[in-house]
Amino acid sequence: MEVEREEVKVGGKGIVIETGHVAGQADGAVVVRQGETAVLVTAVMEEEVQEGIDFLPLTVDYRERPSAYGRIPGGFYKREGKPTDREILVSRLTDRSIRPLFPEGFFHNVVITALTLSADDKYDPDALCITGASCALHLSRIPFEGPVAGVRVCRVDGEFLINPTYEERQKADLELVVAGTKDSIVMVEGGGKEVKEEDFANAIFFALENLKPLIEAQEKLREKLGKEKFSFQRPTLDEEVLKEMEESLRDKVLEAFKIQDKRERNKAISQILEEFLKGYPEELHFNIKYFFKRFESKLMREKILKEGIRIDGRKPNEIRPISIKVHPFERPHGSALFKRGQTQAYVTVTLGSRDEAQLIETIFEGESFKRFMLHYNFPPFSSGEARPWGPPRRREIGHGALAERALEPLIPPEEEFPYIIRVVSDILESNGSTSMATVCGASLALFDAGVPLKKHVGGIAMGLIKEGENFVILSDILGDEDHLGDMDFKVAGTKEGITAVQMDIKVKGITKEIMLKALEQAREGRLHILKKMYEVIGEPRKEVSDYAPKIVIHRIPEEKGPIVIGPGGKNIRDIYEKTNVKVWVGEEGKVYLTGKDLQSIEEAKKIIDDLIREVEVGEVYEGEVVRVEPYGAFIEILPGKVGLLHVSKMGQKTKYSVGEKVKVKVLEIDELGRPKFATLDLEEKPLKVGQTYEGEITRVEPYGVFVKVGSKIGLLHRSKMKRKVLDATRVFKVGQRVKVVVEKIEEDGKVFFYEA
Repeated sequence: MEVEREEVKVGGKGIVIETGHVAGQADGAVVVRQGETAVLVTAVMEEEVQEGIDFLPLTVDYRERPSAYGRIPGGFYKREGKPTDREILVSRLTDRSIRPLFPEGFFHNVVITALTLSADDKYDPDALCITGASCALHLSRIPFEGPVAGVRVCRVDGEFLINPTYEERQKADLELVVAGTKDSIVMVEGGGKEVKEEDFANAIFFALENLKPLIEAQEKLREKLGKEKFSFQRPTLDEEVLKEMEESLRDKVLEAFKIQDKRERNKAISQILEEFLKGYPEELHFNIKYFFKRFESKLMREKILKEGIRIDGRKPNEIRPISIKVHPFERPHGSALFKRGQTQAYVTVTLGSRDEAQLIETIFEGESFKRFMLHYNFPPFSSGEARPWGPPRRREIGHGALAERALEPLIPPEEEFPYIIRVVSDILESNGSTSMATVCGASLALFDAGVPLKKHVGGIAMGLIKEGENFVILSDILGDEDHLGDMDFKVAGTKEGITAVQMDIKVKGITKEIMLKALEQAREGRLHILKKMYEVIGEPRKEVSDYAPKIVIHRIPEEKGPIVIGPGGKNIRDIYEKTNVKVWVGEEGKVYLTGKDLQSIEEAKKIIDDLIREVEVGEVYEGEVVRVEPYGAFIEILPGKVGLLHVSKMGQKTKYSVGEKVKVKVLEIDELGRPKFATLDLEEKPLKVGQTYEGEITRVEPYGVFVKVGSKIGLLHRSKMKRKVLDATRVFKVGQRVKVVVEKIEEDGKVFFYEA
C-alpha cells in the first residue's frame, strides 16, 4: 500500500500525518511527525464483548524508547522495563482526550499503542500522540465520534505559542495541553505561575482555534482511506420496563438521595435496584442495571437543574465543611490532616539530602535530578473496598503529578532551601476531589515542615451540568457528581492566581463565557478554602523539625571538587567516618553537607577547607608525624599534604614518633609539589663566603639569575657561570635548582654567587 500523507501548518510549524506503510495488521495506524520527532500510533479492537462489561474497556499505552533520542537505557539489564511515570502521564492525556468520543453503549476492548520512533531536542511527542490516536481510530473500523486533535499552548513574554520547543517552554509562565474537536474542547491539562483565570480561558480557546488544521487533515485522510465502521449491539430495554422503572422507582431514588453518608446512600440505592430486579428474569438484569445507572444520573441532574439542590443538600456553590489538623503526629518532618466533607488526606513532608534526589531521564535534558517529589496513594479502605493494597495505579500517578504541578511554582530555589523535598499523600477517606485535598494538605504540611513557601496553595474540584442553554456550575463536587456531570475540572492555585488545572469535558457548547464563569466560581471556592488554611497556619515555621537533617551548601572553587571526593570517594568516606556528615559534591563548586547538627557540619567544612587549601612557603602549620625515617620525619600538615622535616632542619628536638603533633614552617616546595619543613626553634645559620649551597632560582634576567638560599636571595651573574652565557633567560627558568658558592656579602646584606 502506498503512503498517504497530509501536511498542515499548526502555529506556523509543520505537522505531517502519514499512513499505509507501517503496522498493517492493526485496525488503524498512523505516524505523526513534527520536526524530527515521529510517533507511531495504532488502534486495535477485539471482536467480541467480554460478558458482564458495562463500560468501555479502553487501554492507552505510550512507550518512549531511549533509542528514539540516541541513548541506551541505564541499569543492569540495559532494556526498558515497566512504564515510567512520564509514559503513564502521556497515556492518560491521550486516554482522556479520546474516551468521551466513543459512542454510548460500545463495550468492545480497544487498545491504543503509541511508540516514539524518533525524538529531537525541540518537539515533545505527547501532544502528537493525541492526534495520532484520533486519526488511527478515525481511519479504522472502530466506532468513534471524532476526530480530535491535541496541541500544546504556552505563553512566553506575553505571547501565546502553539507546540513550542523545549527551550521556549522553559521561559513560559503558562503551559497547557489542549485536546479538541473542530468546535469544542475535550480535555485540558497544565499549569502556570499564578496566572489569572481570564488568561487561562484565552489560552484554551487560542489552542482550540489553532488545532483545526489537524482536524481537517484527519477528515481528508478518512475520505481517501477510511474503513466502514463496525456495527455493534447497544444495550436495549423494553419501553414497558423503562416506564415501570421511571414510575415505581423515581420517588424511592429521590428519597435515597437525601441520605448524607456516601456508603449508606449507595447501599440504599443498591437495595432499591435489587428489589426491582426480582420482578424480571435474570437475562434482563444486565440491561436493567445499565439503564438504571442512566436513570439515576438523570434524576440527579434534574434535581440540580430544576431545584438548585445537590444530592447532599448543598447549593451549587457551597463548599463542604473543612477541618484541618497540623502536625498530628510527632516524627514526620511536616504533616497535616485535611478533611473536606467525606474526603480526607493525611499528608507528610520528608526533608532529605542532595544524594536522595530522584534521578530522571528526559528527552531534552537527559539525566537530571528532581528535588521536589509528590506521591499520591489511594488505599482501598478509603472508599470502603475490601481488597489488597497494591502498587500505585495510573490514576494515582496522575493525581500525584497534578498536585505536584500545583505546588512546584512555589517551591523555594535550592540556594534558599537546600533540601530534597518529598511529599506523600495517603487518602484516608474518599468522596470526591482527593487530588485537591492532597494539594491543600501538602501546602499545610510544607508550612509545618518549615519549607519557606511564600504562599499557601489550595485546590478545588468543580463540575458542570448543561441541558440546552441551561447550565449549573457545581463547587467541590462529590464522587457521584463527578460521574453525572458534563464537565469536571480541578483548579489549584494561590490567592493571586492558578498554578494547575485539569479539565475533562463530555459535551459540546462550552463557550468562553461559560468557561470564565466556571473559573470565577472555582476562584471563589479556592479563596474560601485558602482562608481556612491560613487560619490554622499562616506562615511557614521558622525552623525545620528537630528530626530533620541539617543541610548547608559550602562553596569551593569548582576545579577543587575532585580533591574533596578523593580517589574512589575516599575523602568523602573519611569525612563521614570522622563527622557523621554526608558530603555531596555538586556542580558550580557547590558542596552539600548533611548532618544531624551544625557543629558536625562545621567540622566537615574545616576538613574540606583543609583539603583544598594550598600550602604556602613561609607559613607555619601544626601537623602530625605519619612516618619516621633515619634521615627525618614525614609530617601531614593538611589532609593529603605530607612533607619532610629533615634532621638538618630540626632544632633542639631531633627524635619524633608517629602520631606526635609538631609545629613546622614551610621552607620550600619542590618540583613535585612536596613541602619541606623546619622546626620553629631552628635558627637559620648565616651564609658564609666560600661556602657551597643549593638554592632555587626566583627570577631570571638576561644578565643573570637571582637565587634563594634559605631566606637570602643573591645574584648569580652570567659572568660567574661555568659556561659562557650571553642571555640567561635562554638557559635558566624560575623554580630551577642550582648549586652556588658565596662570592661576597656586602655591608648592606647583598649577596653575590658564582656557580659551583
